[in-house]
Amino acid sequence: MTVNDICQALERYTLPLMQTQAIATEPVTAQALNNQSAKLVLAYSGGVDSECLAYGLSLFAQKNPHIPCLLVHVHHGLSANADTWVNHCISQATKYQLPIQIERVNLTKAPRKSLEAIAREARYNVFKKYLNPSDILLTAHHQDDQLETLLLALKRGQGPKGLAAMGVMQPFNQHSWIVRPLLDVSKGQIESFAASVELKHIEDESNQDEQFDRNFLRQDIIPRLKQRWPSIAVTASRSANLCAQQQQVIEQEVNNRLPAFIDDSGAGHYSAFKLLELREQSTQWQSLLLRGYIQSQGFNLPSQSQLEQVLEQVLYAADDAKVDVHCGDYSIKRFAGKAYIVPAIKLAELAKDQKLITDKLVNFVTKPQSELISGDLFELQSSELPSSELISTEAGINRLKVNVVTDGVRLRLPNAEQVSVVFGAKGSTRCQPHFRDKGRELKKIWQELAVPPWIRSQIPLVFYNDNLVAAVGLWVDKRYLAKQQTLGFVFTS
Repeated sequence: MTVNDICQALERYTLPLMQTQAIATEPVTAQALNNQSAKLVLAYSGGVDSECLAYGLSLFAQKNPHIPCLLVHVHHGLSANADTWVNHCISQATKYQLPIQIERVNLTKAPRKSLEAIAREARYNVFKKYLNPSDILLTAHHQDDQLETLLLALKRGQGPKGLAAMGVMQPFNQHSWIVRPLLDVSKGQIESFAASVELKHIEDESNQDEQFDRNFLRQDIIPRLKQRWPSIAVTASRSANLCAQQQQVIEQEVNNRLPAFIDDSGAGHYSAFKLLELREQSTQWQSLLLRGYIQSQGFNLPSQSQLEQVLEQVLYAADDAKVDVHCGDYSIKRFAGKAYIVPAIKLAELAKDQKLITDKLVNFVTKPQSELISGDLFELQSSELPSSELISTEAGINRLKVNVVTDGVRLRLPNAEQVSVVFGAKGSTRCQPHFRDKGRELKKIWQELAVPPWIRSQIPLVFYNDNLVAAVGLWVDKRYLAKQQTLGFVFTS
């Protein structure tokens, strides 16, 4: 391996991605890339692997001065040598004539989560800060890292997706990419190259600590495997590529089938998973489609045993059974023949959200009538709430909006009545939604609209004195509708 090989690998893998982002049908040009402002961000630890990639990136930057490049080094604070490593990285970046950012993170131990995983998550959260849409994150993962990842996937009992390990080019953080240009290069080749150019690099003493799974594989298991089968890293990469191809086909087919199983018509804009249709599928497709649904809603997959438990309960428990399977930071519940994903909520944060919503909503609705005109708008974004949990996820409401209008279904202005907002009114409370001819108990209205029980207490209810006059995003009481062309409130979510 030579520095030209590294530079060519960078060009081979990054330029096509930038071309796609810049101009789909035109060759990559300096002007196009400048307009796109796409940049390369290298995860730079200063170890021999990332040092070689940084060395190659410096040549790439000289040949492609129109492409911004950045080194990002994360100071974990785990080693007494961490400050020395920072100084090394800054010094090397100066030699390479590449800009560098140093980020310090504080790691907090969590139950049932390894320090490796916590540190990795912290690193990638840092890298995301520096990635704009279409930017590319470079990492120095190599062929031996791929073998380690594959072995760890086997240890965890993962399927094709896990066994696919790492790809050379993969989507990252929704609108960016991750590229691993050294993934087909062995650790031995990297070390030989570093020695040939007398490349200075750091040695992280934690890499010798075999309490970490990767170090155990790296120091003890993989050398013995290579002694027996010298080409095992190459053949393992081949297996990972085959698994990746199969996983891609599976995901394409799941994505094609999944829309028929998702119902977005429910109150509050939440998505539900149709269980009657799922029952008609084979056991294998039931599992694949449920996985696809969970991922489509932006949640991490549960373990295989949890997934089996979810399927067993949502599909085959008695109709009146309360199904609630906890999967880490969310639960999967069942209601009216559909499954729902419900994020975990901290009650203290929930109370803060509800109080803020109540105060702001009441203040707007009780403004003097002389100050209200048609077209007035009150809007509360979920980002304004102390917690991001309530409005954006639990009730499925992304924002709360009140328009003052003179036509359509709208709540009349209060007539010296006390206005209040309540979350979780009694089921016996009577009301008459504008679409009904007769009044009915609130619990019956919830059932009529197929609003799941755990959602009901999260929907803001507007009262005039002791009378329920509106459910935000759902209805206005027929007896409190604004008449003719008078001003009224329209609540949307």
